[in-house]
Amino acid sequence: MGALRGARITARGWSWRHAGRLRPAVSDLDLDIRPGERVLLLGASGAGKSTLLAGLAGVLGGDEEGDSTGELLVDGVHPADTRGRVGLVLQDPDSQVVLARVGDDVAFGCENLGVPRDEIWRRVSAALEATGLDLPLDHSTSELSGGQKQRLALAGALAMQPGLLLLDEPTANLDPAGVVEVRDAVARVQAETGATLVVVEHRVGVWLPVVDRVIVLAAGGGVLADGDPETVLSAEGVRLSEAGVWVPGVGTPIPARSVFAGPSILALEGVSVGRRRGSAVASGIRAEVDAGRALAITGPNGAGKSTLALTIAGLLPPVAGDIVARETLSAGAGVSPVKWRSRELLTRIGTVFQEPEHQFLAATVRAELAVGPRALKLPQAEIDQRVDELLTRLRLDRLAGANPFTLSGGEKRRLSVATVLATRPKILVLDEPTFGQDARTWRELVALLAELLDTGSAVVAVTHDAEFVDVLADDVLTLGGVTPRLDARLSASRAEGVLS
Repeated sequence: MGALRGARITARGWSWRHAGRLRPAVSDLDLDIRPGERVLLLGASGAGKSTLLAGLAGVLGGDEEGDSTGELLVDGVHPADTRGRVGLVLQDPDSQVVLARVGDDVAFGCENLGVPRDEIWRRVSAALEATGLDLPLDHSTSELSGGQKQRLALAGALAMQPGLLLLDEPTANLDPAGVVEVRDAVARVQAETGATLVVVEHRVGVWLPVVDRVIVLAAGGGVLADGDPETVLSAEGVRLSEAGVWVPGVGTPIPARSVFAGPSILALEGVSVGRRRGSAVASGIRAEVDAGRALAITGPNGAGKSTLALTIAGLLPPVAGDIVARETLSAGAGVSPVKWRSRELLTRIGTVFQEPEHQFLAATVRAELAVGPRALKLPQAEIDQRVDELLTRLRLDRLAGANPFTLSGGEKRRLSVATVLATRPKILVLDEPTFGQDARTWRELVALLAELLDTGSAVVAVTHDAEFVDVLADDVLTLGGVTPRLDARLSASRAEGVLS
């Protein structure tokens, strides 16, 4: 990848308000980013980080989707007029998968830019190698894990060789080794091309070694802090932490919880899991889900974690072995969750998918939270009470009338968790529950799950978040080895009551 002049970013009083929303997602933004700068863009969940990236990529909708004021320019022109100059990797990699095969998907952007055929496939190979996606070019994109789809989206952006590379939480669903690999790949490509880099990430420490500037958006509009990383984080560390920014070295209080020794309510007996019958991605799994305890499922991308979660939740049949619900959970519905009707699942096992949008059904946040309780035919007063309580607890009350699909990534994740909590299931199955959360909403979400455990419910969480495992997990099931490993534990950090 040869040298390429980086793009310049200019914002003057720029604001964007989504249609139907009273408050702008971004307001009164003044910004100058020089060509070739490497910027880490921070801010609380809902501060407008993803909206700014979408604006810079020229993909914000027209007048029917929102109102724009002020000026936002890339190389002195409107972003929509900079075809091929900007590469964007979205928060949800699923939304960027276009074609059925890995190689074709990476080549798609280059083809649209009219890059010569031989050059396209040279770039495709280089981009796949850079992102560590070691798969055949004809591998099906529908068979990729969430983390692999993130690598695929990044490879597609890198292959275009943009002058401005915009990354929205590009490592959120990657295993620890993958995080470092992808970060280093981005840094290497940026150094080779001279592209301007703007990366949104909540976990600051990952990107500090490769950026030269930190910009923090204020939740109420404008910029909260701006400067070289060391100066900003040392001078503003406490204030930024209070605003929701993950600041290295600033401790995060964690919730106290009782160590509730409840009975087993679900058993995994020699289970093999896969998306297709006869094809297993993980085998020989034995574990118990106990009332009042949290089971974390960890392991590298592609190990079958999300597939196992869906199988535990009764949404996929096991390829082999049995998942057996104890009487305290099944209560006459039968021992096999996959055979339960949807209404029988509602109060027994609730599922939060890796992609929040996959479970949204209603036009407003309030209506979304009422879907489950209404399916249970609860009295309206009880529905309203549950909805109001969750809106307040998860900081969604100001968004009650908003369309769920217009929320930020972190807000969508909290809403997806809340929709399941509204039916008060005995087991809560979550896939990457802390994805997109700032430090403040992370604490609140963890505290809510801790309270749920103390009531005797069980939590099963697929996660790459080591802090989440440290704070909440009683048992850890690790996939990806020859034999799945189950460890019972009580973390030292939970006993100490603070996470650094």
